[in-house]
Amino acid sequence: MKFALFTGCVAKGATRELMLATIKSAEALGIDFVEMKSAACCGAGVVSEKNPVLTDAINARTFALAEEQGLDLITICSTCQGNLKKSECHLDEDVEYKSKINHVLKDGGHQYEGGKIKIKHFSNILATPEGKALLKEKIKRPLTGLKAAGFYGCYVLRPSELSEYEDPDNPKELEELFEILGATPVYYPSRIKCCGFPIIMMNKEASHELAGNALIEAVEGGADCVVTGCPLCHLSLDSYQPEIESMQKKHYSIPILHLPQLVALALGFSPEEIGMDKHIVSTAGLDKILAQYA
Repeated sequence: MKFALFTGCVAKGATRELMLATIKSAEALGIDFVEMKSAACCGAGVVSEKNPVLTDAINARTFALAEEQGLDLITICSTCQGNLKKSECHLDEDVEYKSKINHVLKDGGHQYEGGKIKIKHFSNILATPEGKALLKEKIKRPLTGLKAAGFYGCYVLRPSELSEYEDPDNPKELEELFEILGATPVYYPSRIKCCGFPIIMMNKEASHELAGNALIEAVEGGADCVVTGCPLCHLSLDSYQPEIESMQKKHYSIPILHLPQLVALALGFSPEEIGMDKHIVSTAGLDKILAQYA
């Protein structure tokens, strides 16, 4: 399998351990990622509020780059996935609009044709029969004894008609991956809700309440860790966890992992090799859990 890798901004900045784990897990699985180094930011919902045409033009250029490579586009960020899919929908549903956007792209030497590539999140690729077979074949350290709570990220689930998940209202793909890796999935209501990151600059208290509710539910469900496919969700649940604990006067201390990190652990990589020591909330407790079943 070979894909054009759209990293997004955060994976190259605030959550570099995500990029590290993605590359290592892909290499171990035999998946070839060709990084789209000249692709721009997807807009993350912020640019589109101010200038939706600019957002679609930027993303159309990204699609054109993938088309030129003849590769489907893979994302490692739920927010990027949602924004790219929205732009794809805007462009493919309106021929005149796509022509207008392509006129903008012409000076840069690119044209978006449409219908030539697919846009998938890394979790969607792993959840295919081929992806699952690869995981089963390559696992070196089953994550037996680890209880993992998935956190999808709202941008990959809504609007549901653009989601790559079979049932966006009750997805099970992450949990199925956890089981393949040997971990026990924890189901809880907030796994399909917003982490609060989109409103953190406008209403930090409300943002932290959303994230805090998810953390509480995961802990009460018996989870040892929360696993997300979105670096922005990771920032909300990990980086802000101490501040959320202070605000809600509760103590969680539940580690937050990127999905590629969980995969990489099962493929035999050490926590240090995939940047787990860079997290705000310590992941040391996970080592002890896994050691019991080694």
